[in-house]
Amino acid sequence: MSGTLYGLGVGPGDPELLTLKAVRILRTVPVIAYPAPLEGDGLARRIVAAHLPGGQTEIVLRMAFDPTQPPPEAAYDRGAAEIAAQLDDGRDVAVLCEGDPLFFGSFAYVLERLAGRYPVRVVPGIASPMACAAALARPLSARDERLVIVPATRCEDDLAATLAQCEAAVVMKLGRHLAKVRRVLERLDLAAGAQIVAWASHAEQKIMTLDEAERDGVPYFSLVVTRRTSR
Repeated sequence: MSGTLYGLGVGPGDPELLTLKAVRILRTVPVIAYPAPLEGDGLARRIVAAHLPGGQTEIVLRMAFDPTQPPPEAAYDRGAAEIAAQLDDGRDVAVLCEGDPLFFGSFAYVLERLAGRYPVRVVPGIASPMACAAALARPLSARDERLVIVPATRCEDDLAATLAQCEAAVVMKLGRHLAKVRRVLERLDLAAGAQIVAWASHAEQKIMTLDEAERDGVPYFSLVVTRRTSR
């Protein structure tokens, strides 16, 4: 029998935000796999480091992280082939994914290559919008409000059309798109209540207003959280 492929959500960065189920699997699975830059461990590996028992086989999906480029297909092809070889030998493999595996998660690229060939179990993780709401101590939405979660990488007109009918919004992957996102928020009366969280739950977490973010700049892993103040 083949091994089981686990998509393991490891949360937004704070190791204490791992679920009990994720920790149990991390301590028992014989193989872990995770994306990482061309040098170093990568964030997902660092998040779980304290929970690893040692002696596990590690498959590192090395890639150049460039948000301006499409996903590195060759790196995922190689990683999926290495994972498949372990699964064929009957060994379970846990693929570590920051946040939640199926919410803008890198695990999706592994899953699309291996789904249907092996048993799959997905362990949800805390996604960055939830971590940002916790950092701000404010709700993402309430009652019957429409909440939209959208990446800042969309074009300006598409962002505006998507956000026009919502009462609450989260805009992800902010980085170099800050000016564009601010224009849209101001046009739609969503700017007044906007707050930005960079690196939610990390030691480097920072909470900013739009003005502060425009002055200081923001990393790719930043989110805008806002609710409409007028209609």
